[in-house]
Amino acid sequence: MKVVIKNLATEYQDEGTGPVMLFLHGWQDDLHTFDPLVPPLSSTGRMIRLDLPGFGGSEMPKKAWNLDNYVQFVKDFIQKLNIQVDFLVGHSFGGRIVIKGLATKQLQADKAVLIASAGVSKNKKLRNLILKIIAKAGRAITYLPPLSFWREKIREKMYNKLDSDYISSGPLKGTLLKIISEDLSSSAENIKCPVLLIWGVDDVDTPLTDGKLLSKLIGGSELKVLNDADHMVHREKPQEVAGLIRKFL
Repeated sequence: MKVVIKNLATEYQDEGTGPVMLFLHGWQDDLHTFDPLVPPLSSTGRMIRLDLPGFGGSEMPKKAWNLDNYVQFVKDFIQKLNIQVDFLVGHSFGGRIVIKGLATKQLQADKAVLIASAGVSKNKKLRNLILKIIAKAGRAITYLPPLSFWREKIREKMYNKLDSDYISSGPLKGTLLKIISEDLSSSAENIKCPVLLIWGVDDVDTPLTDGKLLSKLIGGSELKVLNDADHMVHREKPQEVAGLIRKFL
């Protein structure tokens, strides 16, 4: 299905009836990341999944967006479909949107599920600062001969050292820098609705320490950890994740 939000053609899927569950995917992913959860959650309610701008079948933003732009986009999407969201589910980057949206009351839900959510890792502040410096200084330095010939190779090696998505983000590089620069610790503390956090014990993208920190920040939240799973825990353990969601909702 297609709908136009903020002058951007947006791909989404809308299945089932009952309480509305809105799914928001992670960075460099799309709505199909939640495909394994659809069958086991089919009796739970109406499941709506969308491709966020710049990903999947949705159009690219005309300029670099920050997190507030994505929150506003989701709010506009909800209004366009004329729905009331009962449950918000966010994975990784989608979790950032859920956290900021609920904290600012731009988004509302009875309950929220955060799967390997990004946004609150204190130990990544220095890493993100270095990444921003490299993005600016590295670009200038490598324009000097003879480094200009090897510019992309040099920059790629620097970013890979930081385990960054920057190089592979293409036209969304500016957006990524804006997104990762915002720490959501204070936002997490302002969430008032019940929250379930689901984490894979082997997650290296958003480590379990991030989940534990989020659990402390969000009052009354519940953290569930699954063994033999990493950042894509919802795809590796769909039955277990769906079971946790069903019980929570």
